[in-house]
Amino acid sequence: MAAARKTVSGKSDAALEAQILAMRRFNRFYTQKIGVLEDGRLYAPFSLAETRVLWEIAHRDRVTASDLVRDLGLDAGYLSRMLRGFAKQGLVAKKPSPEDARQSLLSLTAAGRKTFAPLEAASQRVLAPLLQRLTAAERAELIGAMNRIERLLGGTHDVRPDIRLRPHRPGDIGWMIEAHGRLYAEEYGFDASFEALAAEVGMTFLRRFDPKWERAWIAEVDGERMGCVLLIRKSARVAKLRVLIVDPRARGLGIGRMLVEECIRFARQKGYAKITLWTNSVLTAARAIYEKTGFRLVASEKHRSFGRSLTGETWELTL
Repeated sequence: MAAARKTVSGKSDAALEAQILAMRRFNRFYTQKIGVLEDGRLYAPFSLAETRVLWEIAHRDRVTASDLVRDLGLDAGYLSRMLRGFAKQGLVAKKPSPEDARQSLLSLTAAGRKTFAPLEAASQRVLAPLLQRLTAAERAELIGAMNRIERLLGGTHDVRPDIRLRPHRPGDIGWMIEAHGRLYAEEYGFDASFEALAAEVGMTFLRRFDPKWERAWIAEVDGERMGCVLLIRKSARVAKLRVLIVDPRARGLGIGRMLVEECIRFARQKGYAKITLWTNSVLTAARAIYEKTGFRLVASEKHRSFGRSLTGETWELTL
C-alpha cells in the first residue's frame, strides 16, 4: 500500500485529500443538477463567463470593470475584450464615474436587458423544479448550507445569516444536552458531571413543562441549531433562566442577547416580578450579556464542581 503523502509539517494529509475528493464530487453533482454541462445550450449564444458578467451588470448598481475583475477573479484583458464585444452588440453602455474619471460605470442598454431576460429565465427554469420538490424546511436547510459554504470560503459580505428564534421541538432538548457537554468540555475543561447536570435540567423541563408559564427557545442560523435558553417557573412571581448557550460558530451575531431578551419579554408578559439565574464567573461572555440586559450580581460563592474550582454567581433582574 502506498504511504500517505506528507504535508510541510510532516503530518499525513490523507484527511485533506479525502476532503478534496468530497468537494470535487459535490462540484460534479451540482454542476450536473444546474445544467452547466449542457454543451453551452443553457445560456446560448453566450458562454457561462459572459452570462455571469451580464448578470453582475444587470443586478449591481454602479459596477465598474475593476469591480468585476476583483469580484469574479477574471483576467483584466479577457474582461476588456468581452466588454468590447458587448458594446459592439449594443448590450452594454459605459459612462464616466463621477468619483473617478478613470473608471466607467457599466449598465445594460434596453437591448441588453431584452437579451438578458431569457438567460435569467433559463436559470429560473432549471432551479425552480429543484426547490419545488423540497419541503419548506428542506429549502431553508439547503439555502442555509449554501450561505455557510459561501461565508466559509470567503464569499461576499452581503450574505447575511438567517437568524430565527423558535419554540423547542422534539429532539431540541437532547441537542441542548449534547451541546453543553461538548462545548463546556472543550472550552472550560468541565468533566462529564456538567453534561449530567444539563441532562437533569433538560429532563426535568420536559417532564414538567408548563407551556402557560415556561418556554424554551432555539436559535437557528441558516436553519441549523446554534443556541438555546430555557425560562422555567420557579414560583408564582419568579422565573429562572437556564442553560443559555451559543455555538462558537455563531458567536458575534448577537444571538445570546436575543435569547435573553426573549426570556425577559416573555416573563414580563406573564407577570413575573423577577428573573433569577445561576452561572459561573469563568463564563465571561454570558456574564456580559446578563449585565447588558439589566441583570445584577447578587451573590457569589466558591465551589468545586465539574472537575474544577469555580466561583458560582447568582444574578437577578427585577421586572
